[in-house]
Amino acid sequence: MNLSWLEWKNTPWGKATQAQWRYALRNAIAMCLALGVAFLLDLDAPYWAMTSAAVVSFPTIGGVISKSIGRILGSLLGALASMLIAGSCLNDPWLFTFAIAGWLSLCTYISNHYQNNVSYAFALAGYTAAIISFSLTNSTDSLQVFNTSQARVCEVVTGILCGAVMMMILPSTSDGSTLLDSLKKMHSRLLEHAESLWHAEMTPQVRTSHEGIINQILTMNVLRIQAVWSHYRLRRRNNILNYMLHQQLRLTSVISGIRRLIINWPERPENLPEVLHRLLTELNKPDTNKYRLAKILQEIYPPDERDFRHRTVWLRLRHFCWLYLESSRWLLRLEATAPDSDLQPPKVKSIAQHTDSTEAAYNALRTFLCIVIGCAYWINTQWDAGASALTLTAISCVLYSATPSPINSVMTLIKAIVLLSIACYMVKFGLIIQIDDFWLFCAFLLPILLTMQMLKLQHPRYASLWGQLIVFMGSFLTITNPPDYDFSSYINDDFGKLAGVILAGAAFQILRPSSDKVKSRRIIQALRRDFMNQLSQKPSQTESYFESMVYHRISQLTQSKDEQARIWVLRWGVVLLNCSHVVWQLRDWEIRSDPLVVVREVCIRCLKGIMTEKGVQQRSLEIALEELLKMSTVLSHHHDASARELAGLIWRLYCSLSQLQQATSDIPATLPEQTKPA
Repeated sequence: MNLSWLEWKNTPWGKATQAQWRYALRNAIAMCLALGVAFLLDLDAPYWAMTSAAVVSFPTIGGVISKSIGRILGSLLGALASMLIAGSCLNDPWLFTFAIAGWLSLCTYISNHYQNNVSYAFALAGYTAAIISFSLTNSTDSLQVFNTSQARVCEVVTGILCGAVMMMILPSTSDGSTLLDSLKKMHSRLLEHAESLWHAEMTPQVRTSHEGIINQILTMNVLRIQAVWSHYRLRRRNNILNYMLHQQLRLTSVISGIRRLIINWPERPENLPEVLHRLLTELNKPDTNKYRLAKILQEIYPPDERDFRHRTVWLRLRHFCWLYLESSRWLLRLEATAPDSDLQPPKVKSIAQHTDSTEAAYNALRTFLCIVIGCAYWINTQWDAGASALTLTAISCVLYSATPSPINSVMTLIKAIVLLSIACYMVKFGLIIQIDDFWLFCAFLLPILLTMQMLKLQHPRYASLWGQLIVFMGSFLTITNPPDYDFSSYINDDFGKLAGVILAGAAFQILRPSSDKVKSRRIIQALRRDFMNQLSQKPSQTESYFESMVYHRISQLTQSKDEQARIWVLRWGVVLLNCSHVVWQLRDWEIRSDPLVVVREVCIRCLKGIMTEKGVQQRSLEIALEELLKMSTVLSHHHDASARELAGLIWRLYCSLSQLQQATSDIPATLPEQTKPA
C-alpha cells in the first residue's frame, strides 16, 4: 500500500509556501475573529460576519481595500432598499414580489455596466436587499425591518474590520511592487512579441500571442486600480501608471501596423530580418540610446527617396524605437523618483471599458422573471424554506449574470451546497451540539479553514469550488446565540437553498446568454460605429481612448471557444485601429492650403464610402484600394518631400484595408452574415 501521501511534504501544510501560509493564516484567523466579535456584540446572525471576512480575503492590500469599500457601500444601499421595499410592500405579497424583482433586475443591469468594486457594490446591493427582505416576510413590525437591516450592515462591517486587522498583522506583498514588476515584464515581452510578428509568415501562434498581450495589459489596469487604493505614493503616480498602460497599448498597435507594412512590401531588403533582430536586441539593453539605435537603422535607410514603401517602413521602425525609449525612461522615473516630486506625463483618459447594454438588459430581464416565478411559487405553496430558496436564487442570478459561462458557476455552487449540506450537518448535530464553549469550537474551526484556504491556493482547477465552500460555510453552520438545533427546519432550509440555485440554473439554461457569434456580431458593429465617428471632423473619442476601447472590445471574447468569432473580432479591431491611426495623422494636414489637402480629403472620403456600420461595400473597397495605390505611386514621384511623406501615409492606409480584401475568401460558411463584410 502506497502511503506516501501521509508524508509531511505531500500534505497541504507541507507543500504550502511561506506566502500561502501567510494568506491562509490571515484569512482563517480573520473569519474566526469576525465570528467571535459578532458574538460579543450580540448580533442576530454572527455567521454573516464570518462570511463577510471570507469574501474580502484578497491576496493584496489594494484588493482588500477596494473590495471592502464596495462591500460596505453595497450593503448600505441594499439595506436602505430593503427597508423601503419591506416597509412598504410586505402587506401585499404581489407588490412585494414585483418590487424586489425590479430592484434585483436594476442592480443586475447596473452591475453589468461596470467592473471592479463598482460592479460588485451594485451586485451586493441587490442580493443584500434580497437577504434582508426575504427574511422579513412574516414580520408585522416596521421596527423589526430597521433592526434587521442595521444588524446585517453591522455584521458586514464587523467582518471587513476583522479582515483589515489581520491584513495589518500579516501583510501581503505590495501591490505597487507587483504592478511595477508586471509593467517591466510586459515592456520586455513587447520586444519578443515584435520579433514574432515581424516574420512574414502567418501562424495561429501570432494571433494567440497578440490576444495574450492585449489581455495582460488590460489586466494590469485592474492591478493599477488596486494599487492606487493601497499606497499614497501610487496615488500620486496614478497619472504616470495610466500613461504607461496607454503607451504599451500604442506599442502593441505600432507592432501590428509594421507587420502589415512588411507583409505588403514586395521588395524587402535581404538584410531586413538581421537588422530587425539587432534592433530589438539593442532596445532590450538598459543602457541603449538613440545614437546606437540610429546606427542600426542607418543600415536599412532607403537609398532612393522615391521608394515610398521603404521609407514608410523605415519611419515606422524609427517611431517604434523612439516610443519604446520614451516608455523605458518613464519606467525608470517611476521607480527612482521621490513620492513628493511632480512628474507630469502627457494627459490621457483612463483606459476605456466596453459595455454591452443589450446583454445587460437581457440579464436583468432573466433576473426579474426568475424572481417573479420563484415568489409566485412561494406565495401559492407557503413553503417554509421559500426565503432561503429565493435568497440563493437572487445571489446566483445577480452574481453570475456577467460571467462568461454562468451555468458552470451555477454547477460549481450546486456541488458546494451538496458538500456543505452533508459536512455541516455532521458538524452541527454531531459536534457543535456537544460544545458549550465558543473558543473551543474556534480551536476546531481554525485548522479546517486553514486547510481549505491552502487547498484553494494549491489546486487552481478547483479554486472556485473551495472558495465557495469557504464563503458559504457560515450560512450552512448557522451559528447563532442562543444556538438553534431544529433538525427539520435545518434540512428544509438546505433543500430550499439547493432548489433556489437549481431554479437559477434552469433560468440560465432557458434564457441563455448570447452566443459568441451573436456577441461578436454586436462587438464588430460597435467597432464600425466608433470608427465612423473617428472619421468625422470632430470625433467624440480621442485617438488613445478609441485605441483602448478597441482592445477592450477584443478582450471580451478571449474566453470564447468559437475560434472564428474571436478571429473576426480581432481582425476587424486591428484593421480599424490601423486605419484610425492613419486618419489622425492625415488630420495634421488640415492646416495646409496647398493641393495636398485635396488628396487628404479624398483618402478620408474613400473610407467613408467603403465603411458603414453594417459592413464593407466590397466593390467600393476594390475601387478604393486601386485608387489609394495609384495616388501613392504618383505622389512618390512628386518633387515636394511632403508629397512623398503623404504617399507613405496613403500606402499605410492601403496596407491596413487590404487585409479585409484578402480575408474575404477565407470567410467560413458558419460565420453569421452580419459578421461578414457586406
